[in-house]
Amino acid sequence: MTHEEILQAVQQIEGLGGMTVNERLFASSLMKEFDKAKINDKEKARLILTLLQVDKASIDEIIK
Repeated sequence: MTHEEILQAVQQIEGLGGMTVNERLFASSLMKEFDKAKINDKEKARLILTLLQVDKASIDEIIK
C-alpha cells in the first residue's frame, strides 16, 4: 500500500481514541499491511501506527 492509501484507510475511522492498537489496525483494515511492514519495513510500520494516533512510547515498544 502507498502512503496515500494508508492515510485514506485511517481517515475513515471514527473514535480512534477509545480503541486499542489492535482494534485500530482491524478497523482500518491495516492489520495485514502492518504485520508485513513490521517484518520488512519498520519505517512503514511506524508510519501506520503514527497515523493511527498511537503514542511514541507504545510505537517504540511494538516496533523493536
